[in-house]
Parts: sequence; structure tokens; C-alpha cells
Amino acid sequence: MSVSSTSYRNRVLILGLNFAPESTGIAPYTTGLAEELAKRGMEVRAITGFPHYPQWRFSSPKPPLWRESFESGVRVVRRRHLLPKRPDGLWRALSEISFGLSSVFARFGKPDVVVLVSPALISSAIGLLKVRLLTRRPTAVWVQDLYTLGLRELGEGRVGIAERAIGALERWCLRSADAVIVIHDRFRATVVEELGVAPEKVMVVRNWSHLEEAEPVDRSTARAELGWAETDFIVLHAGNMGVKQGLENVVEAARLATASGSSLRFVLLGDGNQREHLSVLAAEVPSLTMIGSLPDGEFRKALASADALLVNERSGVGGMAVPSKLTSYFSTGLPVIAATDSGSVTESEVLLAAAGPVVPAGDPQALVDAALALAQNPIAARAMGASGSQFRSTRLTARSSFDRFTQLLRGLATGRGPSSTTESGTD
Repeated sequence: MSVSSTSYRNRVLILGLNFAPESTGIAPYTTGLAEELAKRGMEVRAITGFPHYPQWRFSSPKPPLWRESFESGVRVVRRRHLLPKRPDGLWRALSEISFGLSSVFARFGKPDVVVLVSPALISSAIGLLKVRLLTRRPTAVWVQDLYTLGLRELGEGRVGIAERAIGALERWCLRSADAVIVIHDRFRATVVEELGVAPEKVMVVRNWSHLEEAEPVDRSTARAELGWAETDFIVLHAGNMGVKQGLENVVEAARLATASGSSLRFVLLGDGNQREHLSVLAAEVPSLTMIGSLPDGEFRKALASADALLVNERSGVGGMAVPSKLTSYFSTGLPVIAATDSGSVTESEVLLAAAGPVVPAGDPQALVDAALALAQNPIAARAMGASGSQFRSTRLTARSSFDRFTQLLRGLATGRGPSSTTESGTD
């Protein structure tokens, strides 16, 4: 049967470390894509790990070496891998290597096209090597974070052997793929200009908002359940508590709010490898509360019950990632405060959406001042929230992103290269 036949069901293999039921980071996008492709009539197999993020511990004490299940139309193959308590540096690399080696022993089947999700870069490279040697099918690498930029921005200028090796691996992986999918135009510029990937191979598909428009909630009841007073102005940061978030800045902002006696309350919702460290710093700061990861419904309720939402980045983090939390934030209709470097991708997204104020990274007083300004001007705050919601509904729709993925993957499966279009477009 011809691959181009309308009766043929394209077979897609997705290889990525994170998948549902993980609810933050990359997992909702990998899962959403897999399920949507299945709905569109494709046969989808996903090879992934057991749930572990952002807590960096398995959800069950000792998962089996592997497990296969059928979830929402997707055949999901889970492989166990090394899971360090502190996922940074060498340990994180070893974790990715172990997943990569474990995943290549899983049955790939006979896919028409393979999608590798990076991060995890090293396991994607191992998977690409298997595809090149054995499967020999068209391959797309879906870039959510750029390791090259991350090492530069978090390494404070130090470039050692390990950093150069990771940079060389990322260049090889992206240049060797048949298509590279990036989530922002700034990523495309880096991939083409710095990593030397052919422009015609690179396609921009924005991450979509994986939360529906926020449903009305009983704010009084929800806030009471969370311990938030009606007179508090809640600034909520949701998601991973890692190094690149630089959340010490939020602890210090809360300390300033406590000292001034203001009604500001900062909330850190989620988990991550810096949570314990932050808990120690915040031990005697009553204006800061930490909440562990919540089930999806409770998470949405907490977001909707805040007064402002915060994306906070460590100084020096400018282009390595587009915070996935922004797509969720924009669905709430609440203003967004961005504490980030001037010229960063995060700054450009928040300003483009006109969703809220931007303050310098690592400046807790500026963060406090921005939050107080929103508290004192609720009309302006509501206008910013409405603007973010409008941006989501016109620029971050799932349908436009899925349409472009479908076009790309079917094109690769039938021997056509990726489109050179660089913007995911609007509906």
C-alpha cells in the first residue's frame, strides 16, 4: 500500500522522557501531541519514563523495568531509568544516558516518522543513532530547551570539556535530523545561526495552552481552603523549583513584604530540586508559603484564586527556554509579573501579550513594587489579565499547533521535507 494513500494510517513513534500523568514542564505537550495525533487517525507509540517530575522521585516506590499500556489511543511504553536525588551536572547526564540505553531496547515497531523530544538531549541522540543505524525512518527533533544556551547562561561563562561535548552533541543531533521543531523564533535563530542547522529544516511551532479557559471558581472558599485571607494580595509562582528559576529572589521579596507590613503574600506552588533549600531560606518569612504539587483540578483552582501570577528567572537566563507556565498563566485572565533579564524570551512574551509588568531578575524590591502597583490599581490589573487571555486565544491555540505538526509529520512520512515557515500563525 502506498504511504500517500488516504486509507493509510501514518505510524508515529515519540521518544521523550516525560509524559502524563506528570502535569508540569514538557509532559503535557508531549502527551497532548501524542493523543491528538491518535485522534487524527495516526498509530502512535510513545516510549517514555515512569512519572518522576518535578519531584525527581518515582510516583511508585520501585516501578518495574518496563510497562506497556494503551492510554487515550496511544500505546505507551515506559522504561525505568536512573533517577538521581539531585538532577544536575553529571548525575542528570547519567539519568538521560540510562533512559536512552533503556529506550533503545524497547521495540520501535515500523514507524513512518520518529519524533525525539529534547530535553532529554542525550537520550534523543541515542534514539537518533538507533534510527539512523536500524530503523532508517525520517526523524524530527522537537526542541523545548536549548542545552547550548542553558550551559552558557547557567554556567556563568565557564566552558569546560563537558560543556563543549554537550554543545557538539546538540549540534550533531539537530543537524542530523530531517526536521527540527522549535517553540520560538528566538530558538530558530540560535539553531540556524549558532548551531548551523539548515534553515529549511527548522520549523517554529509554539507551545499551546494546555489548560482550558479558567472556569469560574468560588474564590472565597478556595482561598479559605488554601489559607489565603481575602485581604491578602496573592502572588503565585507555579511549577518547577529549579536553579534556573532563581526563586531565592521571591523569598527575599517576601521578606521585604513582611518587614513593611504589606498585604502581599508570595506563594511557591510545585516541587523541584531546590525546594528543600528554599524551605530553609523561608523558614521565618511569614509572607511566603510553599505548596506541594497539586492534582490538575486543584492546581487550576489555585491559579484562578490568586491575584497575580509570577514567572521568575535567575539573572543570566535569557534565551535557553520559554517558560511553559506562561501558556497556563495566560488562560486565567490574571496579570502576570515577569522577573527576568532585559531582552529575555520571557520578557518578549509577556510584553507581546501586554499581560503584566516586567522587572529585573534578582531585584526583590522591584518585584515587591510591581506587585503593590497591581494591588493598588485593580482596573489596570484586570486589563492586563484580559490582554493575556486574548493573546492565548489568538496565538497559543492547540488547533493551530496540532495542524502544523500534522502537516509536518505527514510530509516527512511521504518524503517531503519540513516547511520553511517560521511562525505557527493564528487560527
